[in-house]
Amino acid sequence: MNTDSAIRLTEFQKRWVADTTRFKIGLWNRQSGKSFGSSLEAVLDCLKKKTKWVFLSSGERQSKELCETAQTHSRAAGRGVELLEDDFKEGDIVYKKLEIRYPNGSRIIALPANPFTARGHSANILLDEFAFHRDSRAIWRALFPTITRGFKLRLVSTPQGRKNKFYELWSADNKYAKHKTNIYDAISQGLDLKDEEGNPCTLEDLRLALGDDEAWAQEYECEFLDEASAFLTYDLIAECEDQQLMALPGWAEALVIAAEESYRQYRENKAGIEIAVDPAILSGVSFLGELYLGMDIGRRRDMSVIWLDQKIGNVLHTAAVIELKKAPFQLQKQVLFALLARPEMRRACIDETGLGMQLAEAAVERFGVHRVEAITFSSANKEALADGLKRSFEDKACRIPVAQHIRNSLHSVKRYATATGHFRFDADRTEEIGHADHFWAKALAVQAASSKAAWAVEIEGIGERVSIGGYGEQVRQSAYAGMRNY
Repeated sequence: MNTDSAIRLTEFQKRWVADTTRFKIGLWNRQSGKSFGSSLEAVLDCLKKKTKWVFLSSGERQSKELCETAQTHSRAAGRGVELLEDDFKEGDIVYKKLEIRYPNGSRIIALPANPFTARGHSANILLDEFAFHRDSRAIWRALFPTITRGFKLRLVSTPQGRKNKFYELWSADNKYAKHKTNIYDAISQGLDLKDEEGNPCTLEDLRLALGDDEAWAQEYECEFLDEASAFLTYDLIAECEDQQLMALPGWAEALVIAAEESYRQYRENKAGIEIAVDPAILSGVSFLGELYLGMDIGRRRDMSVIWLDQKIGNVLHTAAVIELKKAPFQLQKQVLFALLARPEMRRACIDETGLGMQLAEAAVERFGVHRVEAITFSSANKEALADGLKRSFEDKACRIPVAQHIRNSLHSVKRYATATGHFRFDADRTEEIGHADHFWAKALAVQAASSKAAWAVEIEGIGERVSIGGYGEQVRQSAYAGMRNY
């Protein structure tokens, strides 16, 4: 197979495929063709001789996409291949395995990465987006012995901070063949940049659209960022990710569609009568535990995010992350109220800052203070929320879906010291993640599930904060308005 004529490869992809070194690691920018080039090498190897490759990706979706790319390469080479799909179980978890079988007996097996799946096969190994694998060190310990008897090892990824095995292997003096391609290298070596209509676009177009210097440095310039200023590190976030969870399950998507239709009818109704979402939309949905909800309400350009958790044992498992971008008040209200009306709903915390006040007050009035708490995003309250969220991650008390934009939103918040000795929390605003909207929605959901509220109030003059309030109480700093300390 002539790779130059049959498939248009960039120069850096050609170098990768041609390099037959046993231990090889690739550091490539996002959307540069990592999966295309790395899977092509495996396919060519399978066509050349009888052999076996195992692809390990960060989740089932990524595993399937990588395997489908390999299948495309095989068909382009004119070889008939068989693609098989199977489920296998480890404990209570069911994993999906994809396998490509070649006429000469070669096989490619694609799996979601974890310590269990990593130790199951002696074969050549491709670790796809290894920096994003949860438990990357445990996966590495389980995996490496499987290539002992002469098999090859391939690691490819975009960087994700410095607290993972991929960074350690890339930065170590370990005699690996190392291939690095950032966005500037990629363009100079044949990568075309195009917009959604297929027209050429520039690097500056991309950078301005991203609107995040740190994300640009990491995702496109392949820089391993120092995470000292990040409140939630990528490593901490990855330890709580669960590939079995979906950010937007089918029932949640159906709810949003129903709310959009309800809003359309509301707009057409000249009497201005609200038309509630039909409860039957959620009639077939069952949850495994009590529900807790957090809602960060978008202001101006930001999206609103509803984070719904279900508590199973002592762990909060994400049930849905519903993003409402530039959604009208009535539409947001329909989605929120449909969830609050669920019999499993125990408590919700809603951002009442600015434009959120109207929606939060309506929810409290409809469902009562025992179920809904409206929270002002004061600096003291944001500190309490952020600290509670971090404890939840550190204690492994939450499980979240594997989604890059959610991961970036959670990671985007930074903590800055103030002149009073306390901290403020802030993040850059981007088109992808808004203004850390997922971070604050999740923090509110964690707060809703806590046994009691503990809102901080700064006592002017001494720079100290005290915790006040109990479960269900609507205590705010405004309670001190007009009060004298004597």
